[in-house]
Amino acid sequence: MNKKANVVLRLEDVSYRYKDAKKDEYVFKGLSYAFEEGKVYAIKGKSGSGKTTLLSLISGLEKGYTGKIYYRDKDLSKVKLDKYRNSDIGIVFQSYNLLVHLTAGENILLSMNINGMKEHHKKEYVNSLLEQVGLTKEHAKRRVLKLSGGEQQRVAIARSLSYHPDIILADEPTGNLDKETEDDILKIFKDLAHKENKCVIIVTHSDNVVKASDEVFELKNKKS
Repeated sequence: MNKKANVVLRLEDVSYRYKDAKKDEYVFKGLSYAFEEGKVYAIKGKSGSGKTTLLSLISGLEKGYTGKIYYRDKDLSKVKLDKYRNSDIGIVFQSYNLLVHLTAGENILLSMNINGMKEHHKKEYVNSLLEQVGLTKEHAKRRVLKLSGGEQQRVAIARSLSYHPDIILADEPTGNLDKETEDDILKIFKDLAHKENKCVIIVTHSDNVVKASDEVFELKNKKS
């Protein structure tokens, strides 16, 4: 049963245009939206509507927007973005972004070390994360290139969870996967939201992801 939902991320009148764009040519304009804990959100829209750009703004990887983005009522333009990215949000990519010369476990350990995690029993913690996404301790010992696409995406999700973020951002996380594997990955995201009370935000073209989400946020091309 979910805890009482709280707004964890909020957009207020957010607009964005490329530096070389015409004065009134925006990728999107005037976005206002609230994202709550305990829900899966799908962000959909045609190519060029700004889905990945919006994800970059939310994650603090991109600046230059107008309006306000708040993380737990803190203005994102005034927080330490490195700390925010290393503790409050986890990012999952379509291409997994794993280091292929390392094992699954080593990828997760590296993320933990970069983020300054102080777990006393790191190996056991890594195995528990892999178990949470449907993998075993044997998978932890395998090099990334020996894993299937679905297994690599599970490792990427486990890595994003390693520092206990409130928000999981996923950019087309099922785009390279078959339907059955997509369903498995979606169940993981739904469990993270509904059982772990995380806010999961997925950029997607997949109707399957849209149908499985609690709320859908559609971006439409806004040139002016």
